[in-house]
Amino acid sequence: MESNQLKEMATQVRRDIVRMVHKVQSGHPGGSLGCADFLTALYFNIMERKPGFNMDGTGEDIFFLSNGHISPVFYSVLARSGYFPVSELSTFRHLNSRLQGHPATHEHLPGVRIASGSLGQGMSVACGAALAKKMNNDNHIVYSLHGDGELQEGQNWEAIMFAAHHKIDNLISTVDYNGQQIDGPTVAVMNLGSLKEKFEAFGWQVMEMNGNDMEEVLKVMAKAKAATGQGKPICVLMRTVMGKGVSFMEGTHEWHGIAPSDKQLEAALNELPATTYGDY
Repeated sequence: MESNQLKEMATQVRRDIVRMVHKVQSGHPGGSLGCADFLTALYFNIMERKPGFNMDGTGEDIFFLSNGHISPVFYSVLARSGYFPVSELSTFRHLNSRLQGHPATHEHLPGVRIASGSLGQGMSVACGAALAKKMNNDNHIVYSLHGDGELQEGQNWEAIMFAAHHKIDNLISTVDYNGQQIDGPTVAVMNLGSLKEKFEAFGWQVMEMNGNDMEEVLKVMAKAKAATGQGKPICVLMRTVMGKGVSFMEGTHEWHGIAPSDKQLEAALNELPATTYGDY
């Protein structure tokens, strides 16, 4: 997809997110809206993917969502990129649905390779998968996405140290650096300091980008992809606005995990114009 098509798809993904969360009055819209541009670019432009879904991901790039609570954006992008019917988005968080609040493997949903949402574990999984690709002479990339507040979990830093030590240079881990988490701003809950300096001190190559600027996402992720295979894992610090695209949701932790009312949904959809891709 070209940049303009990606922007339109990201708008459609945002429409999906607010409608999914509103319907069941449950879910996490804030971080999902903030990551819509990145995940749209990843699945429709950046990753080398095979048609269909092979659980082990041999011979293709693979992605792990560590901050699994932003499942609405993940499900929307997976459906829109062909992993399962778009109409299934209407079952989000319903009893016996494959689209539960946090992605789970026992639901056998195409595109989901790990159960996630227990924060802090995705980096370890991504390291293991990337190391396995190297051992199997599979020259493809493992991508992962993490919340910034999630990096308060200590397991991340053991995995980050492991990746550098073992020169896992086919790994691109992106951090959603929106400065918000469930209880408030990250600087108030537990200040992360300089993530750039920390990752560099742990032996990673670090890049930064505005995750809500499609052209910049494409440019920086292409640069990250070109830097693989050079002995270092790569971290992309992605500045986003929580709730991006819906003005009354933007920039506050208050929309981390609450659903819009009927009136708020109407206001949100008025700010997110209908697209040629169509609502589910």
